[in-house]
Amino acid sequence: MPLQLLYVSSSLSAAAFTPFPGSRKLACRFHVKCDSATMATVGQLSENERPRHRPFLIGVSGGTASGKSTVCAKIMELLGQNKVDHRQRKVVIVSQDSFYRVLTSDQKAKALKGQYNFDHPDAFDNELMYQTLKDIVEGKVVEVPTYDFVTHSRLQERITVYPADVVLFEGILVFYTQNVRDMFHMKLFVDTDSDVRLSRRVLRDMKRGRDLEQILSQYTTFVKPAFEEFCLPTKKYADVIIPRGVDNMVAINLIVQHIQDILNGDICKWQRGSVTGHGRGVKRAIAEQGDISNGAAVPAGKRLHMEPSSRPH
Repeated sequence: MPLQLLYVSSSLSAAAFTPFPGSRKLACRFHVKCDSATMATVGQLSENERPRHRPFLIGVSGGTASGKSTVCAKIMELLGQNKVDHRQRKVVIVSQDSFYRVLTSDQKAKALKGQYNFDHPDAFDNELMYQTLKDIVEGKVVEVPTYDFVTHSRLQERITVYPADVVLFEGILVFYTQNVRDMFHMKLFVDTDSDVRLSRRVLRDMKRGRDLEQILSQYTTFVKPAFEEFCLPTKKYADVIIPRGVDNMVAINLIVQHIQDILNGDICKWQRGSVTGHGRGVKRAIAEQGDISNGAAVPAGKRLHMEPSSRPH
């Protein structure tokens, strides 16, 4: 097996970390003593009116079926967050898929025939997505829509997301618009072979009752062109590129350790290690050890697997 690389950009500057002391423990150091009357007043406030800390926001992008949600789920598992009550979790996941627009009757008819482009930026309710992320960054309790991929419709049920120290926001186009992209303190790109992504899409959509011909037609008509035009170009914004998704446990463990440091308030070493020279961002290759007898290391900056991906629709 050739030497695998994880690319890390030093554009993660100290400035990205300084204003966001990620953990409640660290934030408590800045609390001032209040008299009993003040504390009683605070206790009467609603959750969105109480003093809040700002979370560390991580964007996770990549082609459809590249393993973004699986990577996020693995991070949650390794951090021991899955068994924690939703109100008490320090790390939460939010998906861009929740923000698909409400379709008109004509659009829904096209979607059921596989003739609607779900991979275009306009398929998302970008205003709602931005406002929701803005509220999350401000430490508010938010209500996130629920999307049904079988009926192509937004459900009445909504998911309550409570304030957390770290928020993972994943989706194919989370880096596409600048106003959303600029909100992230760290950006990850999950890079998985296109054949793997397509096979995952076929299996997933067939389980949803769609026939193979429709799946492949939608792939060639919408998914492939949209990936090349909208998703792939945003890879350049990533601070960390994760080849092979969740199979790259070296990369996952590095990210988990990074998040753990944020939760523990130990961000100084990341600040020191994130800027070199005069602060210019450079690519650092972190090698995953393995059998390299059958291949050579890929140079930093070399692009891998640029073929198009798939989409769950």
